[in-house]
Amino acid sequence: MLGMASPLASSVSYGDPTIWALLPGETIEREMLQDRYGGRTHGRIGPSTRSPNVLLFSDPAADEPRGHFDGWRADGCFHYTGEGQRGDQQMKSGNAAILGHAREGRALRLFLGTKGRVAYEGDFELAPDRPFYTTDAPEARNGPIRNVIVFRLRPVSLPPKPGSSTLDRVARAGTQDVAVEDVAVDEQWTEMAFVAPGHEASDAERTEQALVVAFRDHLIAQGHEVSRLKIVPPGEAKPLFADLFDRSTNTLFEAKGTVERGSIRMAVGQLLDYRRFLDPAPRLTVLLPTEPREDLRGLLQSAGVDVVWRRGKKFVDSGGGG
Repeated sequence: MLGMASPLASSVSYGDPTIWALLPGETIEREMLQDRYGGRTHGRIGPSTRSPNVLLFSDPAADEPRGHFDGWRADGCFHYTGEGQRGDQQMKSGNAAILGHAREGRALRLFLGTKGRVAYEGDFELAPDRPFYTTDAPEARNGPIRNVIVFRLRPVSLPPKPGSSTLDRVARAGTQDVAVEDVAVDEQWTEMAFVAPGHEASDAERTEQALVVAFRDHLIAQGHEVSRLKIVPPGEAKPLFADLFDRSTNTLFEAKGTVERGSIRMAVGQLLDYRRFLDPAPRLTVLLPTEPREDLRGLLQSAGVDVVWRRGKKFVDSGGGG
């Protein structure tokens, strides 16, 4: 049971649908809810043509493993991921109904649960200072990473609840200051852990993680101070994680589990992204499991990026370090 049963359960099809009768904490079958107030019997967002409401449905426990971190945040708002399972989410259909709810005279009514019996959380409005932001999350069924819309819902009739999102530990959505800090070299502190928590690691990703750990141990054995960097860019909801940072030599490493061209191109882009937030600018280096072919070494050199690769139990540094 999600909460106390609604008194509407026996008379849900009667009465004026423009008069809202549910109280926060009450539960109701979604089909009964739709019978009385309109909206949809499926999906996350149900704009109603029978009552002045946009009905919203969220299941934070089920959504978080998919990279959708719905829930109360430390800013006093309920952060709610929009609809659209494939490709970048667009401001249309149900998403547009949320954005235009005040102009159209509709209340935002949030329910916890998406099917069967759902619990009424309360009525909301969009936060005026920043109604929504965008972030990365996977498509349905752990598909490709895409851009999703996250609305900041401010409670109207009730005080906000305490923040409960995992992201409050690692990011400060909406802030305009960059945050950079050292974190442990651990599988918990990776971008995929927050962008796509349900993602199953590939063989290349497992090779990458083992390579990072081995190289970390190699640097520590030389007396270097080594960590992973967590970077939260201004306004971003989810953090970035550099694979390794050698503070002793001011060198930033991005590891890849394969030496194919696409991975090396990606590593260069990631390093350039991280470097924007670091002062003084670090030496950039790609960490690889084997020596890359000559053309790819030329690519890295042209971008001003060094490369370290594993040779047996040792590591070879193109820049002469380590």
